[in-house]
Formats: sequence, C-alpha cells, structure tokens
Amino acid sequence: MRLYDRAYRTYPAYIGNTSPPTVREPVMSVTPTLETDVLRRQDPAMAELLLAERDRQSTTLQLIAAENFCSPAVLAALGSPLANKYAEGYPGARHHGGCEIVDVAERAAIDRARELFGAEHANVQSHSGSSAVLAAYAALLRPGDTVLALGLPYGGHLTHGSPANFSGRWFDFVGYGVDAETGLVDHDQVRHLALGHRPKAIVCGSIAYPRHFDYAFFREVADEVGAYLIADAAHPIGLVAGGAAPNPVPYADIVCATTHKVLRGPRGGMILCGSDLAERVDRAVFPFTQGGAQMHTIAAKAVAFGEAATPAFAAYAHQVVANARVLAGHLAAEGLAVITGGTDTHLITADPAPLGVDGRTARGRLAAAGIVLDCCALPHGDGRGLRLGTAAVTTQAMGEAEMVRIAALMAAVLRGESDPAPARDEVRALTAGFPPYPG
Repeated sequence: MRLYDRAYRTYPAYIGNTSPPTVREPVMSVTPTLETDVLRRQDPAMAELLLAERDRQSTTLQLIAAENFCSPAVLAALGSPLANKYAEGYPGARHHGGCEIVDVAERAAIDRARELFGAEHANVQSHSGSSAVLAAYAALLRPGDTVLALGLPYGGHLTHGSPANFSGRWFDFVGYGVDAETGLVDHDQVRHLALGHRPKAIVCGSIAYPRHFDYAFFREVADEVGAYLIADAAHPIGLVAGGAAPNPVPYADIVCATTHKVLRGPRGGMILCGSDLAERVDRAVFPFTQGGAQMHTIAAKAVAFGEAATPAFAAYAHQVVANARVLAGHLAAEGLAVITGGTDTHLITADPAPLGVDGRTARGRLAAAGIVLDCCALPHGDGRGLRLGTAAVTTQAMGEAEMVRIAALMAAVLRGESDPAPARDEVRALTAGFPPYPG
C-alpha cells in the first residue's frame, strides 16, 4: 500500500473553473485592487515597490527564458488565506489540524497534474525546481553515487553536478557534452561514458539547450547499464502540457519540473513518477528535504494545471515555439551565432561575438534599452553567450511580426547603431501595444 494512500481519494468536483483567454489576448489583468489599497495604507514604501515592478514588467521586453506572466486566477490563489495554513504531511495524513479544505486543494493539484502529464503519481509540494531535483536524488541515490548528466558548460543546471551545489558535493557527477560542430547532445559520448562509469542515475535536461532531448535513447542507455533515468524538464514541461514538446513521463523513472516558466503557474516545483516510486518520492520531499507545504502555492499550481489542460493553452504553447523559431532565425540573419542553428523549444542561445561584443556586455547594452535576458556559457568556448526565451512575450500576445521587430532592435543595439535611449523609447512603444496588465 502506498504511503499516504488516502491522498488519492476522489475530491469534490471543482466549481468555478473558467478557461483562460485565447492565445492572442493578454493573460493578466491586474489593476490596483482593494488589496493594493490596503498595502498602500499599511506600508506605502512596499506598495510603491510593487507598483514599480509592475511598471517595469509592463514597459520592458521580458525575454528571460525562465520567466512568464501567470494568470489573475493563479495570483488570486497565491494571495489567498491558504497562505496562513500549516500543513506538514500529505492529504489525510497531516501533522496539523484544520487541514480539511487544503487537503481538497492538494488532491486537486495532484490529480490534475497526473492527468495533464499522464503520470501515475505526482508530488506537488516541492518549493522549487532545485528542491524537486534534490528530492529525486534523495529518493534514488546515496552520497557518493555516480551520476551522468549534461555538463554545466553545455547547458547543465547547478543541480547537475556544480561543486558549489549540493549535487556536486554529495555525488560523483560525470558530465557528457555536445558535438563541437552541431551543438547537439553527443549520443555516442553518452553511451561511452555510461558504459565506462556505470552510473546509478542518468539525468537528461538542461537550462540552456534549445533542442528536444531524445528520451527514448536515454531510456535505452539507462537500461543498458542498470541506471535510473531522471528527466529534469523544468524548462520544457509547459510545452509538454500544451502538446508542443515530447513527454518524458513514459520514459523516465522520475521527472522533475517547475510550475512557472512556460507552464505559467506559480514559482514552485513538482515531481512525476510511477506508482512504484511514489512512496520513496513522497518521503524524500517530506520529511527528508522539506517541512510544511505552501498551500497557497499548491492551490495556485492546481489552477495552473487546470488552465494548461485547455485548447487555449495548447495554442499558446505552439505559438511560443513558433515565435522562438522566428526570433532565432532573424537573430541569425542579423549576424548572431545561434547555437545549434535554431531551436525546438521556447529557448534560444546565441553568441553575439560576430557583432563585436561579448555576452556580458551585450546583456548590459540590451538591459539599458529595456530588453531583459540572461547570459549563459557557450559550448566549446571561453566566452559567454545570450540565453533568451519567448514564453512571456507570447503570453502578452506578441506573434511572429513582433519577433522580427525584436531581433532587428537587438541587433541594432548590439552593433551600436542605436543608442540605449532611443531604443528604450522603441521598446516602450512596442510593449504599449501588448500590456500584460491591461486596465
């Protein structure tokens, strides 16, 4: 019998769930509300900071691949009285009283996640993607075990073996890389390293690799060496929900993910796995790595899962990919070196060196023009590149035409053809037509 089996009882029908707006409409509508007025009276300095951040997001281009705008319904759940509830444990097996209502909310989130991704089990309590990976390792590994993962210089995450992270300190990580010419994951190297090191687990996933992982191949290699397969799908999981990316669930023993990014939910994590690992995963989350669940965030995750199950979200996910491909193509046409020659996802990595600027300098110039993105390591190089994504601007209802305009604007700024001030004015003009906070 699974641990906390009562968590899987049928919960009451969810009332009042409405479909999100279509992909061509802005998702958010956050005008000053009664809550904002209360904050202004109680703490005007903090209220001004919140409003300033709202204005920053509304007047600059949000191209950070890990960010998005969540819906008003998600924000409502985050700001709800569920934030008051202490709920260590799982539905039906809590260490605190008064959990009857939050138990229903968590069961809803669990069942919606299972249905959305076709998983036998879902744990929705992880506070972040990193804590989800920590719990996955805790469920399957012991300190000193060998793990094979994408090397950090090639797009791997800190939790994939960085010496500054728990992963690199507790486990023996071996990094695989990408082909020097194509930039694609080197499958021959993956198999060679797996056969040579016989890892306890293999991780497929990244934060800066713009192509789909071949989950069937990784499953084959994991079976060949008797390893667990962990898919770190923090970035593509929203595309998976919308049918715009391959689903790792049928192949991986454990799938770790975030609920923000393309999925457009609250900042948090989740874990998907088979029923055979359900108890180990649940124990790894609580009580091994975390304490009380954040019930307001779990409710917001349930809302996001409900939104992601709609045709409108599927249209959105495919538009995210279409926008990314157009943006990547036009950045390449403008002279940037686009890694792997394009993208399959929401994510683009590019080297601005052909335009005479390094990654960190490029990020600073673009930020001054109101174009917000990140730096990343470049495979087989010593410099830094640019990492950007199209999830947030697609939520704002921007399409291919806007991607062409953004690519041209970025190139002009990087070449020095446009000073930050006039470029900033152009960004303001562009974002004014696509407000994330209308009203």
